[in-house]
Amino acid sequence: MSWGTELWDQYDNLSFHTQKGIDFLERYGHFIRDRCLIEMEYAGKLRRLVKNYQPKKKEEEEYQYSTCKAFKAMLCEVNDLAGQHEVIAENLQSDVIREINYLVKDIKEERKKLLQDSAKYVAMINNQVASLERSRKNYEKAFKEAERALDNFQRADADLNLSRAEVEKQRMNMAIKNQHCEESKNEYANQLQKTNELQSQHYKALMPEVFRQLQELDEKRIRNVRHFMAHSADVERNVFPIINKCLDGIINAANQVNEKQDTILVIERYKSGFEPPGDFPFDDLSRGGESTPLILPGSGNTYVSSGVGAHRSESMTVKGTMSAGKLKKRVGLFAIFSSNKNNLSSSGDKDDYSELPPNQRRKKILQKLDEMQAKLHQEIAAKDGLMKMKGVYESNPALGDPMSTEGQLNECSQRIDKLNSDIAKYQGLLQEVECNVSPAGTRKHELTEHNGIGNGSTNNLSNHNNRINTSLTDGRAPLGEDESLSRSASDSSVSIPAVGLNNRYSGETVSLGASRNSLANDEDPPPYYDIHDLPPLGTCTALYAFEATSEGSIPMFDGEQLLIIEQDQGDGWTRVRRQPPNVEEGFVPTSYISIHSS
Repeated sequence: MSWGTELWDQYDNLSFHTQKGIDFLERYGHFIRDRCLIEMEYAGKLRRLVKNYQPKKKEEEEYQYSTCKAFKAMLCEVNDLAGQHEVIAENLQSDVIREINYLVKDIKEERKKLLQDSAKYVAMINNQVASLERSRKNYEKAFKEAERALDNFQRADADLNLSRAEVEKQRMNMAIKNQHCEESKNEYANQLQKTNELQSQHYKALMPEVFRQLQELDEKRIRNVRHFMAHSADVERNVFPIINKCLDGIINAANQVNEKQDTILVIERYKSGFEPPGDFPFDDLSRGGESTPLILPGSGNTYVSSGVGAHRSESMTVKGTMSAGKLKKRVGLFAIFSSNKNNLSSSGDKDDYSELPPNQRRKKILQKLDEMQAKLHQEIAAKDGLMKMKGVYESNPALGDPMSTEGQLNECSQRIDKLNSDIAKYQGLLQEVECNVSPAGTRKHELTEHNGIGNGSTNNLSNHNNRINTSLTDGRAPLGEDESLSRSASDSSVSIPAVGLNNRYSGETVSLGASRNSLANDEDPPPYYDIHDLPPLGTCTALYAFEATSEGSIPMFDGEQLLIIEQDQGDGWTRVRRQPPNVEEGFVPTSYISIHSS
């Protein structure tokens, strides 16, 4: 059915209908535009949500648990979901909104042209009808005048009193009027024919063609609305596979949650490495002993154990060695050369991690060794690159001055030496912690068969040392086992405090040599080991007399023979012991003695 035949007389209604169709198309475009804004706003809020819940720097340790890792993976997937909503908005804007704007513009222009044509056709038919009406009126007037002229002629002809000239005059007037009437009649007939032809063409050809084009224009609008609706759905459907992958990623992250592994990681993180406290001793007052005040675990204090030879009440902490009760702290010597009296790292923590329990300290030291080893590999690679560059410059001076790399090479070598020194230092700390964390019967097994859990696992000591030793190619070699053990006795390292401060021997401090024996199953309080149990590494002779003026140092006279307890660790001091009978132990300047190989 066609508008041109069925709605030939509904020009005004068709004009109003097509205008409403354009208004609807514009409204649909506004709907898609507002939806794009909502999609973009939703995506932006999702991204802000993900950003707000990203782990902070201080929370990184918490994210070793599988639940936290799964949550972090979920945040990544949600961020990808936000990206897909942005894709929806961008595609709707480029594929739908832009096309709607173009279509609205085209339809408006086409409708305007058709309405102008129809208005022209209507004006033409109206003008023709007006011409027909004028010609009809002229014909009617001429006809009436012709009738009056005929009537006047007939009366004059019948009147015998009138002269022949008067009668002839009336006859001539009648003839003129009849001729004029005939001309008006012919004009009217011509205008009527033209009007009928134009009207037939207007209602059968011109206006139906306009209506047909308006109908096609409206069908085009409706067809495109259908296409836009379907395409909007396709735009969203096209991102469903990626959205499904994001959802699958969230499900996979959830499936990675392992409650058993997380509980084991809690053990890894908080295990102190101390032995559980033993039984409370029986105070037999009849033997002359004294009553021992007992303090429950977790009260923040230690208790003093009773018994002969066990009257030491110093609390065992992780800040002193087993022999710290008799040895002066070496920190006093270091304070001579450095203002960093508390041995703090840049983060405010002690760089030897002595404030941590043994097991946690061991993990921190291993992490530190791994970091320094990675830095050492980088520095060695950088030095190799500089050496190659220097070789190229030497072979071809036009490329550059070989001496320009000397400064960088020196700096690189200094950094390598510093890293090697630090690695040796932390190796010694690691040896020290390993000797104190585990009893002698199980230490070797732990050093070779220790297994880590998850990403926070630690390697065994022997493998770790092998890895580090392979990297020490450009500096001082790491300490040997004896040297590391001897050094560990003086660096204010690890003792064995009671877990919960309730161990029956918490009042005792044990030297490093005693840490080789298991304390878990002892029935009697362990004996106190003096500093003389530390084995000497060799002998030396004093080249000059030395007056001890600082804490931890001992005096010596020229030519005196001394036992070496600990070699120089790079600070210019050697730990020695005076031979019996005047046994004394402390530090002397390395440049003041001559060391004899043992």
